[in-house]
Amino acid sequence: MNKYLLHLCLGIGFYILTPKVNSQTKGAYITGDFHQHTTYTDGSWSIEHLMKMNKSFGLDWWANSEHGGNSLYYGLISGKDKQTRVKWSAFDPKLMKGYADSSKMWRWQTILDYSFEDVQRLRLHYPDKIIFQGLEWNVPGHEHASTCILGNQYLTNPDLRNASDIAQFEYRFDRNDLDSTGGAEKGWVKSRSINDVKMFEALDWLNKNHPMTSWVIVAHPERKNLYTAADFRRMNNAAPTVCFGFEGIPGHQKREDRGEFKTDALGGATYGGCGYMTAKVGGVWDALLAEGRNWFVFANSDFHDTDGDFWPGEYLKNYTWVTNPDNPVSIIDGLRSGNNYVVMGDLISELSFTISSPESIVGNMGQTINVSGKKLKINIKVHDPESPNHNKNEMENKPVLDHIDLIAGTISGLIKPSDPGFTQDSTPNTKVIARFDATGMVKDANGLTSIKWKDLGNGWKEVSFEIKNMTTGMYFRLRGTNIKLNTPGESDAYGNPLPDTALYPNNEDKAYRDLWFYSNPIFVKLK
Repeated sequence: MNKYLLHLCLGIGFYILTPKVNSQTKGAYITGDFHQHTTYTDGSWSIEHLMKMNKSFGLDWWANSEHGGNSLYYGLISGKDKQTRVKWSAFDPKLMKGYADSSKMWRWQTILDYSFEDVQRLRLHYPDKIIFQGLEWNVPGHEHASTCILGNQYLTNPDLRNASDIAQFEYRFDRNDLDSTGGAEKGWVKSRSINDVKMFEALDWLNKNHPMTSWVIVAHPERKNLYTAADFRRMNNAAPTVCFGFEGIPGHQKREDRGEFKTDALGGATYGGCGYMTAKVGGVWDALLAEGRNWFVFANSDFHDTDGDFWPGEYLKNYTWVTNPDNPVSIIDGLRSGNNYVVMGDLISELSFTISSPESIVGNMGQTINVSGKKLKINIKVHDPESPNHNKNEMENKPVLDHIDLIAGTISGLIKPSDPGFTQDSTPNTKVIARFDATGMVKDANGLTSIKWKDLGNGWKEVSFEIKNMTTGMYFRLRGTNIKLNTPGESDAYGNPLPDTALYPNNEDKAYRDLWFYSNPIFVKLK
């Protein structure tokens, strides 16, 4: 195989299109964050203040999604903004339900009786926002996953709304919830299993009871190196409409060890703020996409405190296409669809990425299209905002998009669990096949020469790329950055991000100098 997949595509062309909006006519990309912490668990600010900051940084929706197990503080009245922390033990010990000491409350109870009540009240303060009650699930046998069940959270009658389903899930399946009695009065049956058996019981329960109204998104999988490509395949197979992706770009982006990834993390660090599974072209993520598998990338703040974290929406944003921004089910559908892209530091503010065929079949991010012809048009339109981002350094708060990489790989089909290749965590057939920038003619170490995009003015850039003779199924994804090729400590001669340990210790300024965006893939199969 030619290193640019030319033997697969049998010809690549480039041409400019007139300005074109995303082919989707109904809906919008909206911004969200679904992994953040308050003093209900190990965060430092009250739930009231954190939701205020979610709105302040322009998010359209978010989820309170904190650790399972138990905790010390009443998150409504505890935090730096309240200048105090109030322990549960300050109240009547009988307040605590289930098997516990008198100082801590189980997370299932805080969700059911307190946190969701706060969510309900705060929705009244932010009526144009969608706010979910979620959970950072301590996954048996692994580390964490951002999890949510819509259940009765948005019933038409506010008096009937509750978060019983996500509370029950935490009680039954969280690795750190050791309570064995508190859910009995509600008829909840505690799982007595451990490790993967318990994890798959949980996924099976979600798949049976909430297949279209829940999500399990694996959180920062490289950090403790407790997830593998085979784990992702098994999880996705067990609950394909529930567990459909991972946090490929972790939070904690201004900590000295960026992302809170230490040397024992998979890959030894983040790479341009991105986990190794996503950052490595041909790595774990691409190995899954090469199956044609719906396994999508997301990002979240993982906010705990301001010393090492950006506020939700301040630095990282998910842009998710939803058909009805006012409908919580539409948001879950949008996440599941994979029509989502991730942006650091407001490097871009809008992206349209589509693939079309001569028979007028158009695919968007996350979609699989089946085409009869061998020609494809890959259309990209992006907005590099001229307004400042949230960088406090006014000399560096208007980052400039340097280039966009088009990454492509072949699709081999889903690997069966009985196949030795089920553990495969890389693929040799995924490469950067084209690069677009402001000038063109920039050559990388592979000999790939960049192509000049069309500048439409006011920050808008547009290109279209042609695959002339596709002979096998393929997928395509994008990444973009403000970092030039071969920038010391930032990128190599091929345009790949370098380990962030090269510029250790990381801080807020360094994070803002090193910005990337990642799209989800579009899959194309031949009829």
